[in-house]
Amino acid sequence: MLNTLLDSIHDPKDLKRLSESQLLTLAQEIREFLVTSISRTGGHFGANMGVVELTIALHRVFNSPQDKIIWDVGHQGYVHKILTGRQDQFSTLRKTGGLAGFLKRNESQHDPFGAGHSSTSISAALGMAVARDLRHENHHVIAVIGDGALTGGMAMEAMNHAGDLGTNLLVVLNDNEMSISTNVGAVSKYLTRLRTDPNYARAKSDIDYILRQLNGVGAKVTRMLDRAKGAARHMILPITPFEGFGFKYIGPVDGHDLQQLITVFERVKEIRGPVLIHTLTEKGKGYPQAENSADKWHAWPSAVKGTPKPSYTNVFAETLAELARRDERIVVVTPAMLSGSGLIGFQKEFPTRTFDVGIAEQHAATFCAGLAADGKRPVFAVYSTFLQRAYDQTIHDICIQNLPVLLAVDRAGIVGPDGETHQGVFDVAYLRSIPNMTLMMPKDENELRHMLYTASLHDGPVAVRYPRADGLGVPLSEPLQTLPWGKAEVLRTGKHVSILAFGTMVAESMKAAEILAEKHQIDATVVNLRFVKPLDEETILSIAQTGVPILTVEETALAGGVGSAILECLTDAGISVPLRRKGIADKFVEHGSRSEVLHALGLDAEGIVDDVLRLLGLEADGTQILDKVGT
Repeated sequence: MLNTLLDSIHDPKDLKRLSESQLLTLAQEIREFLVTSISRTGGHFGANMGVVELTIALHRVFNSPQDKIIWDVGHQGYVHKILTGRQDQFSTLRKTGGLAGFLKRNESQHDPFGAGHSSTSISAALGMAVARDLRHENHHVIAVIGDGALTGGMAMEAMNHAGDLGTNLLVVLNDNEMSISTNVGAVSKYLTRLRTDPNYARAKSDIDYILRQLNGVGAKVTRMLDRAKGAARHMILPITPFEGFGFKYIGPVDGHDLQQLITVFERVKEIRGPVLIHTLTEKGKGYPQAENSADKWHAWPSAVKGTPKPSYTNVFAETLAELARRDERIVVVTPAMLSGSGLIGFQKEFPTRTFDVGIAEQHAATFCAGLAADGKRPVFAVYSTFLQRAYDQTIHDICIQNLPVLLAVDRAGIVGPDGETHQGVFDVAYLRSIPNMTLMMPKDENELRHMLYTASLHDGPVAVRYPRADGLGVPLSEPLQTLPWGKAEVLRTGKHVSILAFGTMVAESMKAAEILAEKHQIDATVVNLRFVKPLDEETILSIAQTGVPILTVEETALAGGVGSAILECLTDAGISVPLRRKGIADKFVEHGSRSEVLHALGLDAEGIVDDVLRLLGLEADGTQILDKVGT
């Protein structure tokens, strides 16, 4: 299908030659393109459908890349990518070597700041505005932030600083009443009040009408009427928090009224100081299924083929509910990730024991610490990449006080299409260095159940990490059992090489051991480490003392990871043995499917076989294997 107008847009400047009616046609064409394209590639859907008019208006009025448009999170950045010359790359979206699902500075000159985590845009935009001022330039800097991201404390910190500096900065609040799950908290309630107060809307409309009738009265009278308009609003509603931060507040504005958006943006260009425009949009706009179920259509749902294996996330949620039925002290805390963490069912069963704190990981961690300090057993359900944002609170508030908080670290390891900003590869390194912390990972979904039960009984901080993946399809054994604390599990014994594997790499190591035996006559020991802290030093040292070469395998960063822990153990014991570490090198991992990325990193059975052969000094074709390794 040929979309005439859309196919003619290769740069934001192309929007400036279109008429108002053509812009409306373009908006419809963009929605049709998003439905067609994202249904094929997958990706964030609802938020992008909701910002079509907003994005067109921004690029119609402002001049990117001279003017800087910074998108928070990046969930709503697809329309921006389309209008900045990347439409023809959308078939590669989130695929290996293709278009990123988030904003990346090295992808386009129109992406002045990368984003994958929320609540960053105002801080970044303020930095760019100050840099502009120091160079005595006068271009515009615009931060686009969602109402969900506005619950992040970092956004409030940035607004506080912006109001103090008083520099020219435009913040566009894209208010669609959603993040991934329905927004929660006082900020959300206040925004709802602004959206729905009939007295405010009526008075605002009346004053706007009067101002429009008096356009020719001169600048002095217009300024006086503007002040009167502000005073009228404050007679109905108290000063907004945004104005308390030093921002001029404009809104609410219909985020789907293209002409109104363009008019407002044009007028705002002349206002000095920080300004916040409050726009109202509908997540999934133009696609009825998404409009009626915005949480499910945050991203395009993937098709289910055959009988799926249970995901680790679902096994976690079901096990947590089972534990909560046994122990009334158990509560769950999540930072706007009820759906993503599989906790909708838990919330329905235990509504008073479920706390969604919004996009506020720092608060969530210390909130858990407070719960634990007063006798509860909180479970902090958080993605690995977002736990990074609560590192200080994990140390200072949880671990120093040795409180029984269970960190359920979802999306640990490679997450695939979300790419660099979301890969959960650093948590082992940043958690295992903290005193009092226990850190473990299961080899399969059944072991996850028993690991969660074991962790729930521990009187101290425990992190249980698990991947964004389906389980292996193993039976889920009953009843729940405690695992031997700090003990590894030897799954296979061999005389030529020892493979010490952690978490998801255990299954791949077992496959590799079978290939080594069948193709190369190499007999491998395979160990399921289970714990990286405390490390099972007894088992590791007994293996090392045989002198057999060791390969460590982990789906984490090598620096400070599992292999490093094992090397430290051997060094402290004064044992020297040939050892090779296999994991993720010192680089950020690009997007692609999980299986493609793992293969590229060599973190599959094939890659493990190759590393064993290198460790043993053998050729990949297995030449003279028996002579070199012995029989």
